[in-house]
Amino acid sequence: MITLTLKEQPNVPLEAESISPDVMATLTRDAIRGLPVYLGKRHCRIDDFFEVDGAQSDRIEIHGDAAKVKWIGREMTRGRINVVGNAGMHLGAYMKGGTIDVSGNASDWIGAEMTGGMIRVGGNAGGQVGAAYRGSLAGMRGGTIIVGGSVGLEIGMRMKRGVIVVKGPARDFAGLQMKGGTIFLLSGAEIRTGAWMIRGTIVTLKPVQLLPTFCFACAYNPAFMGIYAKHLASLGVAIPYDAASGSYQRFTGDTSVPGKGEILTWRPKDSN
Repeated sequence: MITLTLKEQPNVPLEAESISPDVMATLTRDAIRGLPVYLGKRHCRIDDFFEVDGAQSDRIEIHGDAAKVKWIGREMTRGRINVVGNAGMHLGAYMKGGTIDVSGNASDWIGAEMTGGMIRVGGNAGGQVGAAYRGSLAGMRGGTIIVGGSVGLEIGMRMKRGVIVVKGPARDFAGLQMKGGTIFLLSGAEIRTGAWMIRGTIVTLKPVQLLPTFCFACAYNPAFMGIYAKHLASLGVAIPYDAASGSYQRFTGDTSVPGKGEILTWRPKDSN
């Protein structure tokens, strides 16, 4: 395993897309130390900011508060990155495979436009989780993102495939312009959930304030929810699906687009 220990937090964001199993897996320790990172316009080396231990591995562990370290795991296709602490913006952007685990918080744009792999954040995350970058037509197109805490604005914006699970509350515009995929909101969201969504599914276990352009369709227990429940249980996420416990209220929209998306709101059997 390759261990990177942050010497001190940089005073401005550090661009470190070279921190990736695809880049480091075949390199010696000296070669890893010499990999490029960018502090503003300055061209620096990994060892200007990190103590480096280990070599030639597709497993990387980062220690320290990396909240200002951007682009960790960009475009990675394999291996594992463990961040023991916080992570900066664009974590796992364009990711194609492998796993990233963060014990602390992460910033904006995690998993942006990813197509595969797994990202797990133990704490909170910023906005635009799994989203499309400005001007891009599609957000995440595969893979899984699990956030243990809250998230910011516009998660899943223009996503086409994949799964996002948020255990804490989400801010406005969750699922903005969704084109596919599934978002699970275990603690609900603020306003404008699913605005302008075309396709896809948003599942919320708490009531959310729906836009008037979403129409009630039915109350039922979709068969696919049982499949999701078993899969997510293996990842430490529990969602209800048993008809004996309640049902999902299905709302379709956004009719202003017009769209064929759906928002499923869990309603326990004992609720009024």
